[in-house]
Amino acid sequence: MANLRIDIRTDETVHVIELAGDLDLAGVQRLEEALADVESGRPATLVIDLRGVGFMDSSGLRSVIMAAQRAEEDARRFALVPGKKQVMRVFEITRMEERLEFVDDPASLARPR
Repeated sequence: MANLRIDIRTDETVHVIELAGDLDLAGVQRLEEALADVESGRPATLVIDLRGVGFMDSSGLRSVIMAAQRAEEDARRFALVPGKKQVMRVFEITRMEERLEFVDDPASLARPR
C-alpha cells in the first residue's frame, strides 16, 4: 500500500495538491488520479506542494514533469512548493529545478505576476 497522503484544496483560483509521505512507484498512481481529478476542472493554476514529501524517486519526478507538460499544453500555470533537501536533490540532479517554477507560498499565485 502506498505511503502517500494527498489533500486537495482551492485558494481562490489556485488549486493545490498537498502531498505527504513517499512519492514513489507505490504512490504515483494515487497522485495521477488526483491530478486527473483536478485537471478535469481546467484550473488556471495548479500547484503541487512537496513540503510533506520525505522521499521521491524517478517515477514521482516523471509524474510531476508530465503534469507540468500538460499544464503548458493547456496554457495553465503550474508550480511546485519546494520539499525537503533530499526531495529537491532529485530536481537538482536532473536540472529540472531550472525548468520548473517553484514558489514558497501557493497563495502568492492568486495575485497577478
